Amino acid sequence: MPVVELTQLQSLLASLFWPFVRIGACVMVAPVFGASYVPRRIRVVLAGALALLVAPLVPRPATELLSGTGVLITIQQLLLGVAIGFTLQMVFDAVSLAGQVLANGMGLGFAMNVDPLRGVSTPALGQLFGVLGTLLFLSLNGHLALIQLLVDSFRLVPADGHVMDPELWRRVADWGGNLFAGALRIALPGVTALIVVNLTFGIISRAAPALNLFAVGLPLTLLAGLGIVLMSLSGLQTGLVAMFGETFQFLYRVLGG
Repeated sequence: MPVVELTQLQSLLASLFWPFVRIGACVMVAPVFGASYVPRRIRVVLAGALALLVAPLVPRPATELLSGTGVLITIQQLLLGVAIGFTLQMVFDAVSLAGQVLANGMGLGFAMNVDPLRGVSTPALGQLFGVLGTLLFLSLNGHLALIQLLVDSFRLVPADGHVMDPELWRRVADWGGNLFAGALRIALPGVTALIVVNLTFGIISRAAPALNLFAVGLPLTLLAGLGIVLMSLSGLQTGLVAMFGETFQFLYRVLGG
């Protein structure tokens, strides 16, 4: 095979392979796409299809795929895809944490179930919040926004051996603290109401020591907690929409420098 044709073939493979690595790494850990109930073959096929669509929009790199620089670019694409997917996944983890905090306060911490997203046991209320977050994410076309972000990322951070600023990884780690603070804001009204309920039963137990609070307090706390969760759903929706918007803006800001 002539040298010119071999070089063109390597350039073509690189223009397909590196987008596939970045998109595939993101799909493997991103919310909805990276859930345990989504077969790995489906994720691989989806990443390959997106890479085929993105490849014509990406300039062909001059670096050889099997060179030392090519290996470094591959590692960079892998880390970048994981960072994008992980940043979005933190939103869902924060929401699930808010549900678990409420579950522990209302006496539902013992109600465990297998989380279909990860295959581990978590409180049922945390799963409810996670499912509501997933449905809201899909209803807002968040999956399409994620695909658009991946396409734009090749324009903002091209796969050409450009050394990314190490500050990016620190900013991604710091962003996790902001998201969990947002989850605390979502759960704070319900937790405050539950604290008031528990303080009320504490006062009652001091005023009437003969009253069996284990027989009366737990059902009433559970009933009050369910009412609080029902009233806090609107706040959950508002908080999630704000966190989704802030997360996408953060990713565009970080990738754009």
